[in-house]
Amino acid sequence: MLVKAARSEGRKVGFVPTMGALHVGHISLIEAAVTECDCVVVSIFVNPTQFGPGEDFEKYPRPLEADLDICRKCGVDAVFVPTPEQMYPTENITWVNVEKLTETLCGASRPGHFRGVATVCAKLFNIVGADVAYFGQKDAQQAVVIKRMVADLNIPVDIVVCPTVREESGLAVSSRNKYLTEEQKKDATLIYKSLQNCREMIEAGTTDIGTITTDMRKILSQAPSIQIEYVSIVDAESLQKLDKIIGKVLAAVAVRIGPARLIDNIVVDIK
Repeated sequence: MLVKAARSEGRKVGFVPTMGALHVGHISLIEAAVTECDCVVVSIFVNPTQFGPGEDFEKYPRPLEADLDICRKCGVDAVFVPTPEQMYPTENITWVNVEKLTETLCGASRPGHFRGVATVCAKLFNIVGADVAYFGQKDAQQAVVIKRMVADLNIPVDIVVCPTVREESGLAVSSRNKYLTEEQKKDATLIYKSLQNCREMIEAGTTDIGTITTDMRKILSQAPSIQIEYVSIVDAESLQKLDKIIGKVLAAVAVRIGPARLIDNIVVDIK
């Protein structure tokens, strides 16, 4: 009713979908929505369909009261906190599957993950009915997938991607950083250092992707606690693998440190 009333009055409605455990990265999305929109809705839903077997669905942090307090302080108009039973009241047999864009990077090691992400986002967009939805660049592949889904299915919502928020060390802010010890957080700073090195190599004229990713892996290997899942440089729009740096590229890293799986990325555009 709130959104329907706002839209009937010609007010712009912004939406920030989250899984809760809100941090400064989420707050930056909420602040962008509050600044640019007349009415803002935040959803908090730990979506079971995007977690694979053995992943951290049960352990994922759920500090609901703290999250609601953050939303109040940020000036959010409404918070949608559905249960899994409300989002999936019967066996779900209809899925949104975005092809090609989900075959590389995280999609290669997390089968079904983006099917769950795309499906729940489509459901949330339909339920909330916002004009604009806000996502973070840290989840670059997710943002590309959602943009394409919205375009292909003619869903009437604009997607805004906001910059990655980082700690002073350069570590990308993530709900999963809570899993790390202080020593592991120190090791995790190598993720961004490897990406910075990538940018410097590209800007210095290196075009061979194998050479760049080898150097990135060397940096990450300085910490024995880091288990590399992937180090990739792909086309920033198609997410397909490249041999040489051409145009706008996405350099992306996924690692495991202790109990946490961490991802980060940068976009480099050499014209």
